[in-house]
Amino acid sequence: MTSNIIGRKFLIATFSILLFSACTKISTTDIGLGLLPAQDYFNTKDTILDVITTTVDYPDTLRLYGTDNKVVGTITDDALFGSTKANMFFQLVPSNFPFSIPGNRDSLEVDSAVLILSYKGFYGDSTKPVVLNLKRIDNSTPLNFDGTQYANNYPELYNFQASTTLASPYTLDFTKVRDSVYNRYEAAASQIRIPLLSSFARMFIRNYDSTNAYLSDSTFNDSFSGFALSTDPFSNNNVLVQISLNDTNTKLALYYKSTSSTSSSYQRDTAVAYFKFSIYNNGHANFIKRNTTGSELTKHLKNQISDSLVYVQSSPGTMVKIKIPGLKAFKNKIIHRAELIAEQVPPDPGANLLERYLLPPRYLFLGSFDAATQRLRNVPNDFTGINDIEGMSRFGGKLQYKTLDGISNVATYNFSISRYVQGVISRNDSVFDFRILAPVNDSIQYVNPRPQNILKSTTNYLSSSSGNQPAIGRVRLGGGTHSKRRMRLHIYYSDL
Repeated sequence: MTSNIIGRKFLIATFSILLFSACTKISTTDIGLGLLPAQDYFNTKDTILDVITTTVDYPDTLRLYGTDNKVVGTITDDALFGSTKANMFFQLVPSNFPFSIPGNRDSLEVDSAVLILSYKGFYGDSTKPVVLNLKRIDNSTPLNFDGTQYANNYPELYNFQASTTLASPYTLDFTKVRDSVYNRYEAAASQIRIPLLSSFARMFIRNYDSTNAYLSDSTFNDSFSGFALSTDPFSNNNVLVQISLNDTNTKLALYYKSTSSTSSSYQRDTAVAYFKFSIYNNGHANFIKRNTTGSELTKHLKNQISDSLVYVQSSPGTMVKIKIPGLKAFKNKIIHRAELIAEQVPPDPGANLLERYLLPPRYLFLGSFDAATQRLRNVPNDFTGINDIEGMSRFGGKLQYKTLDGISNVATYNFSISRYVQGVISRNDSVFDFRILAPVNDSIQYVNPRPQNILKSTTNYLSSSSGNQPAIGRVRLGGGTHSKRRMRLHIYYSDL
């Protein structure tokens, strides 16, 4: 009896040691035994395939919609990626035309005019204030509405001139901008409130009201092309301010006094009229200029060999080209998971303090480059479309912070391409080069998973709501030859 008990304990201990050994092999990864078939605990193997990586230019134009946040500001001290400059142009109009200031025109008295902008956050160093400059777009270069406007590296293509100052320089204090505002007209928070010069308050309240400027939207646009917002280069030049136009917080407030009559007397009171932004009728543009001159990125752009460092910016900017030469020669196996792993190379010792504020993109996208169409398309069978939220989550690309080699908050991005790899090694499916990018309102050619892949391809739009905001986020990743953070394809498989 005792010997049987001892025997059973020995078997249990032996099995536990074997199981622990198997768990140790897999559980040191991000996958774990729970995602592998139970019968494969002892048969599952893993291997790593090398990748060839190169940083390449991302298309330098991007389409921004009225619902997207805009950015304004400059970043000049980014040693890794270079400088960024962003200006924004926009229109605010009355709610209807023809328009007139309510009340008795003869008794109309100008009080003030304030441009109110909805503050949505910042990117960069907010420890110092930034000075905003507000100007008027010259009528010689009208801000025409065409449904969208581009943010791009070439403002000369849309060369809006803005030479007339509308307001005194406005100091934006990041420690106070989210404070609540309470007055008789509204209770709000996160507002940037720029008082216009008295001459322009008079122009909007009295001069335009007595002419044909408010007769229609076209006559108003002919009279006033719109606002141009930029930052003073001598203030904080290492921050981008995020502003929403499509928000009740954004408006031009015209304060005036007028005499109104009641049943018994005349009463003089201050009132307000608002001009707001319409995504259907108002022009808007956000010009974002990148300049990589003198940066670390310039040394690694378009290298002809596999690079140890690669660089991704939220567009407009750069992306990474990836080849996996060993995949075609990989023998047929049962693929449990194939995961492309990209890890941040942390700032170098002695990097300037700005580096801690320039955070990585919240989302990276992995796409296949179709040489036949010269377009970016989805990874076959793995990226199943933007409408499949669960599928997008499984596919990966969302920013995760991890502790690696004792360093905390290392940005990592993982992409599951298991079905693609299985198709390549089992069915001899086409092998594609990949691209890693940080999209903002981009689009891809979408091909359905097998067996519906014979259907005509469609277009999937990668919106900023599910991706990134313009110019917000950049990350230096380990390339295919980096010593500690190399990009790699980690495959978990079983032999046939």
